[in-house]
Amino acid sequence: MKTGFVYAGQGSQNVGMGQDFYRESELYRETLDTAAKNLEVELGFDIKDLSFNGPIEKLSLTAYTQPAMVAFAVGLTKLLKEEGITPEYALGLSLGEYSALFAAGILSEEDVIRLVAKRGRFMTQAAEGLRVGMAAVLGLERSIVEECCKNVTEETGKVVSPANYNCPGQIVISGDLEAVEKASANLKEAGAKRVLPLNVSGPFHTTLMKSAGDLLAKEMRGVTFNKGNVKVVYNAIGRTKNDDETVSALLEKQVQSPVYLEDSIRFMHEQGVDTFVEIGPGKVISGFIKKTLGPDVSIMNIDTYEDLKAVVSKLRM
Repeated sequence: MKTGFVYAGQGSQNVGMGQDFYRESELYRETLDTAAKNLEVELGFDIKDLSFNGPIEKLSLTAYTQPAMVAFAVGLTKLLKEEGITPEYALGLSLGEYSALFAAGILSEEDVIRLVAKRGRFMTQAAEGLRVGMAAVLGLERSIVEECCKNVTEETGKVVSPANYNCPGQIVISGDLEAVEKASANLKEAGAKRVLPLNVSGPFHTTLMKSAGDLLAKEMRGVTFNKGNVKVVYNAIGRTKNDDETVSALLEKQVQSPVYLEDSIRFMHEQGVDTFVEIGPGKVISGFIKKTLGPDVSIMNIDTYEDLKAVVSKLRM
């Protein structure tokens, strides 16, 4: 058995996340209390109160979601490690990539929380004043979606491009609202089964996020990236990195270019990963794994304290 941890991204957050872990685990309490104390100085809000009590509208704002989600993931990762469970590979969906870097030992607990707090703020700033949209396109090949986005961008002078390659037959497009709406209409005409508008606050994973990438690059100059002891599969390339690629450059690229999640899942499977553990609220990535790999792999989820006990029991068998 070869295990891969996969970490949920923005959009999976829910009010009450982590509350049962906080009640049951001293290690989790210490982790969240430390993160809350540090972030209150950094951002001026109580991450613990927001995670446990909401409101969901505030918890869903990018600047708040990102540190709250990663603090949750860091706590769960530490609980698994305390039980002697670590992965051979780690992967995260967009924001979740930072949790994967913590799991791999590449980013420290303090640095990963601080960095995602900055990332959330930079992405919020980059989206200010823009009319933006995202839409999930179902049932079309990549080449058709890519060509349509390219043509609409050329016709309108507005940005629209693939943002997430989630699984076979599901691609998310993102960009200026006008261009996303036009591309959505064209993709329906091209044979898409459905095109579903998504409620988002920014044109994530497009060139419109370049300013966020630039600020992130500056911020990462003061961050230590360790060698790590777990292989990370990176969103921007859909594989592990080569020796001539740096973590900081891949994170800078990730915020403004597509997430190759399907490619990353396939890569992990090709490396022998047959057991996937999704860490974080919801089961979004688990669904993508099922659609990508079928029934040949084992998929587990940790969202609650009961989930944790069940997963630990299964992995120890």
